[in-house]
Amino acid sequence: MSVAYRYRAATSSGEVVEGIVQAASPRAAIDQLRRQTLVPVSVEPVASGGRRLAAGRWIGTGRRDDALATATRTMATMLAGGSTLDRAVRFAAEHAGTDELGNALQGVRDDIQRGGTLARALHARASLFGSLAPALVRAGEESGTLDEALERLADHVERTRELRGQLRAALLYPALMGVVSGVGVVVLLSFVVPRFVGMLADAGGTLPASTRLLVLLSTALTRWWWVGVSLGAVAFLGARAWGRDATNRRRWHAARLRWPLVGDLERMVASARFARAFGTLVRGGSGVLSALRVARETLTNAALLAGIDDAIRAVERGEPVAGALRGTFPPLATQLLAVGEESGALDTMALRVADTYDAESQRALRSLVALVEPALIVGFGAVVGFVALAMLQAIYSINAAVL
Repeated sequence: MSVAYRYRAATSSGEVVEGIVQAASPRAAIDQLRRQTLVPVSVEPVASGGRRLAAGRWIGTGRRDDALATATRTMATMLAGGSTLDRAVRFAAEHAGTDELGNALQGVRDDIQRGGTLARALHARASLFGSLAPALVRAGEESGTLDEALERLADHVERTRELRGQLRAALLYPALMGVVSGVGVVVLLSFVVPRFVGMLADAGGTLPASTRLLVLLSTALTRWWWVGVSLGAVAFLGARAWGRDATNRRRWHAARLRWPLVGDLERMVASARFARAFGTLVRGGSGVLSALRVARETLTNAALLAGIDDAIRAVERGEPVAGALRGTFPPLATQLLAVGEESGALDTMALRVADTYDAESQRALRSLVALVEPALIVGFGAVVGFVALAMLQAIYSINAAVL
């Protein structure tokens, strides 16, 4: 099914044009524009009435990744068309999707004009461009295929953005349910129950145990909420201080990987992210050791980072990549990497690992969400049922005492 996309693009003479194109996906729209010898600057879906869709714009990271992918692909297309690097960077800076990216690209252009390389300029701004970009660009500069390196980088950013968007979309509904359930419980205990307790106090009599427990919970929430907040803040700060120690953090992350469902999901997401960065770097011409060191920066789990450090030392001793990574990533990932090493297609198999675990992580996330949703419903129903039971028992007790 085709979707309407509003685009801004540059002609071969540098003129900026706008319009609407029908395509099945943003990438198909970009390809269609490139076949028309246009350099895409921005491609956004539009609603049937011509209004731009704002979905995802409230997520700053998604917008930054979108702008970065578009700018990178713009530079790659202009370089492939024979443009100079200075002109390509200037054009990307002038038509960047965010002010932050535009200013960063202008700084990159200034560094290039002073005689620096694009890789060195990107490395100086790694907080925005990441560690993968300068490594890929450096390999492209050394091999004379800078346009292809930028194209691979744009593909990587788009794939990462799509996966992050899918994860957020899958977790949005359970998060909303959790918030609504929590608000409902707070409203019951803070407003409904105190009024009911006042009515019971006027009527007199002995309250059942369930009602006394409900009154205790309501009193604790309305009068002693600051104690809970204080204890929570102390626990949070204590956990942060404990986690600053590298050994404690590694133990915690290792324990988290052993959790059912959650641990498997985290390992699969990490495997996909690492394998995509590693495969992209190797395909771009980086050495295996260099690719391992750069791809390592895509991980956040301290236990997996320790495993990668061990793997890097093992590869330095001459061991194969697949054997060095065994035990850190799932068996299927290391088996596919072993096949890639044996066949001389390590980059292809690494990217296949990434595709495989992207799909597996999505299936695992759907299974996890399928368990979380009914658990939230049952939990909130149990709370409401307990409140209703406690109230009814109190009413029956008072009526029995009156009779």
